[in-house]
Parts: sequence; C-alpha cells; structure tokens
Amino acid sequence: AGYVRSYARYLGMNPDETFTAFCQESGFAVAHGMSEKASVVKKPATGVQAAMPGLGRDPFKAPNTPFIPVRESPFGQIEPRAIGSILVLLALIGGIGYGGWSVLKQVQQVKFAPVEQAPVVLSDLDPLKGAVRPDPGQGSETTTLPSAEALDRLYRPQALDVPVLVARDAPISTLDPREVGTFPAPELPQVQVAEALQVRDGPQMGPALIVPQVVEDAAPQLRMVAVRPSWVRVRAADGTVIFEGIMEGGESYEVPATEEPPTLRAGESGAIYFALGGAHYGPVGAPGTVTSKLPLSIAAVTERFAVADLQRDGDLARLVAEAQTAPVPAPAGTDQ
Repeated sequence: AGYVRSYARYLGMNPDETFTAFCQESGFAVAHGMSEKASVVKKPATGVQAAMPGLGRDPFKAPNTPFIPVRESPFGQIEPRAIGSILVLLALIGGIGYGGWSVLKQVQQVKFAPVEQAPVVLSDLDPLKGAVRPDPGQGSETTTLPSAEALDRLYRPQALDVPVLVARDAPISTLDPREVGTFPAPELPQVQVAEALQVRDGPQMGPALIVPQVVEDAAPQLRMVAVRPSWVRVRAADGTVIFEGIMEGGESYEVPATEEPPTLRAGESGAIYFALGGAHYGPVGAPGTVTSKLPLSIAAVTERFAVADLQRDGDLARLVAEAQTAPVPAPAGTDQ
C-alpha cells in the first residue's frame, strides 16, 4: 500500500483513488490486525518439542507424563548382527576347549601292552598260609607243621644298615701309576751290560781304558762386565731386544751363543768390559761416549779390543781382585 501511494504522489495523482483502483484491479485486500490473515508466518516446531512429543498431546488422553523421557524396551538396543557375532565367538571357544580337553585326556591315558610271558610269583604274600590251626577235638598226630620255605623266610638274617666293604687296593701312596691303570707303561727290556774288567799285571793295575773324543771342545763363554753403572741394550740379529737395562758395578751378563752374533749399544762405553777365558778385554769406548752396533762375538771382541790394563782403571782392578779372592765352591760329592 505504501509503495502504490508513494508512486501515485510521484506521478501527481490522488493516492487514495489510485490505491483503491489498484486493489480492485489486482484483487489485493488489506488484512486487519485482529483477523486470522493478519499473520501468515508460523514458527516451526523447536528441537525440544520434536524430541518430546508429549508436549503436543492431551495430558488427559495420554497417560504418560510429558516431561519424562519415554522408557525404551530392554531388547531395543540389541542388533541382530551382534547376536550372530556372539554365537560365532561361543562356537570358537567351545571348539578350542573341546580340543584341549581331548588332548589332555589322550595324554593322561595309560595303555597296558600285553607281554609274551606271564609274570611269575616268586613268593607268597603270607608265608604262614600253609599252616592250619589244629582242631581241639583231634589228636596231636594231625598237627600240620609249617613248610621249610616259611621257616627259611622266618629265620633269614636281617640286612645290615651299613654294608661291610673290603678294600681291594693298597693305600694310594703305595700305588705306582706306571704299573696300574687303563694304559700302563710298557716294561723296558732288561739288558745286562758287560763291565770292563781291568787285567792285573803284577801288584799294580794296568792303565785305564782310553775313551776316544768324538766332539770338539766347547767354545769359551763370553761375558759382559760392568765396573760402573751403565745403560746397555743387546739386540738379536733379527732386531729383537734380548736384554736392556742399567748394569750396576760388578754385574755381568752372559752373551748367548747364536748363529748370528747380537749387537750392543752402551750409554757409558768406558764402564763396559768383556771377560773371556780368564782375561778382560776393553773398554768398549772412551768414558762418556755412546757405542752402537757392536757385534758380540769372540772373534770380533778379540780382534777389536786388547787385554785391559788393570793399572789404568782402578774399578776394574778392584773387581778382578775380588773375583780372585772369592772362595771357590767345592764340587758336589766330595767330603768336607
């Protein structure tokens, strides 16, 4: 209505007449505020009313309370698929249980196999089974005596608590492992050796038998002697260190006899001498000098060094004097 009236004023026409003509031609009618057509828009039902259908019912016709939720059936939440799953699970558990019970029953089952020969009873359980109580009405001649087997079992000697053992072997200290055992050592053959007899020629004995020499004499031992403290190192021909250390005054070292002579390196050359056959050779070098790669062989020592002069080195003279005055040990087997 407002749009039609405003448009009529804009065109310079009468608004009321124009609106009346518009209503007649278009069939439009203005609804009164109190009429049923005044409000054509209706609100839809809310979520609470849809969830609770009891609000739209007649409380006198419907026996249920409208504000209390409707009680569901106990079987309303059970689905058919769940029933099938439960049945399958029960069948599986039953099958496993039956299989375990069958295996356990088969394991615990005992079977007796028949034997070819029946067992023989060695003795009766009651040894006095053959004895009969005498009848008082009969005479003494009818008395039955026990059998000999029963008397044998009755007077059988009792078993000992501790068995009596008889030692078959001698004490361990007297046993020789070479004579007894699983693998005894073979006995050596007994050989009789003829003794060399000396022929008497008059009152005196003849000359002793001469034993021929079949090996050459051993070479003299080469010793390295220190008269004062000195560091030394002895290397083998392959470079292995066989001796290294500080030799104090009076100490000596025996040079090993090898195919290739070892070499010597001395820190204090003036304190090292060589003892060979009762004589001393040296010194290795001048005092305070270092000597390296000196071959330790008898030929090299005798060729390179001369016999030491005891007057020039007092320490060497004192060492030689002490060695000469030292008591010589008596040989083994001699009477003191």
